[in-house]
Amino acid sequence: MTIRSTDAVRSGVYFVPSSYTGAQKVPVVFDFHGSNSNPTGQLIRSSWDKVAEREGFIVVALQGSLTGKLSGTHAWNVPYVTTQTGGLDEIGFIKSALGQVKQEFCVDPSRIYASGYSGGGRMLSAYICGGNDDFAAAGFVHSLRAGRPVQIEGTWGPDTEGCKPAKPVSIMAFAGEKDTANPYTGGGKPYWQYGFKAAVKRWTELDGCTGNGKTETIGGITYSLHDTCKAGARIASYVFANGTHDWPRPSATEKVIAAAAETEAGVVKVSSARKPSFDPNIDPASRMWEFFRKADSTDVIATAAPAKGKSGTAVASDCPAGAELQGTTCSSSRTVDMRHSAQGGRGAL
Repeated sequence: MTIRSTDAVRSGVYFVPSSYTGAQKVPVVFDFHGSNSNPTGQLIRSSWDKVAEREGFIVVALQGSLTGKLSGTHAWNVPYVTTQTGGLDEIGFIKSALGQVKQEFCVDPSRIYASGYSGGGRMLSAYICGGNDDFAAAGFVHSLRAGRPVQIEGTWGPDTEGCKPAKPVSIMAFAGEKDTANPYTGGGKPYWQYGFKAAVKRWTELDGCTGNGKTETIGGITYSLHDTCKAGARIASYVFANGTHDWPRPSATEKVIAAAAETEAGVVKVSSARKPSFDPNIDPASRMWEFFRKADSTDVIATAAPAKGKSGTAVASDCPAGAELQGTTCSSSRTVDMRHSAQGGRGAL
């Protein structure tokens, strides 16, 4: 995938599900790779393409402008915290990619989401903090930030002047207490410094959340939810007591817990008298997708189901070039290439 950005011709990869016809408007998830990785390596790590095939949405993975430490890898030129030579305008690149995706595919602009791992999550945090409102919700794996780190009276915390989202945004974030790359309690490299709890707390303030939220722990995994935020925004987090910087994977114990849950008519219903009240077995991409598409009910966790279009209006540019907008559909005679665009770099860190 070639994208003409503000200062250079950039690249990325995309995945189009086999169910895509170019007629029905579909959601899109942007998947941002970590440092010393690349788009293909990130899709291998996250499995967003597998969720997209099952649920019927498009995935786009862009490539950061910095050269990574390993051959074929890259990193993001995150505003205010990266000073490496060769860094390009990443904000402009993301905006250009969003515009191109809307032109080339039949997408629903109200259902464009994003997910970031490590350095990719720091890039995504900076994008949203910069007042860009393109993403309806966002997910962060070992990477949530709420502005660059500043030290006030000896204590590190988010720069309140450096993160001003355009609107309340729903966020799901994952963290490992044994993460040494982006430490859970703070410290680490200059770009990190404040911990995960400080980042979540700041986002509850930015989203205007009230109350202390709901917290529950099962088998070393703590799930927290703030669902009383402005404009219907929600903030959810998963903290793994034994989690490192690796992408979280379900354990054998978690699979047993999930198998014991009651399943009925495509949803897992949770009662206050039965444990668990959240499913610790779903991997991050699946959890984020459920969170992205979840309705306003907080006591039902949706399972896999085909994504459905929402009614509403949108500009014609949200369909491929030459197409006509028809409610939640696009009408075009253009041939659709339903293949996975890929590039080298398998096995990246």
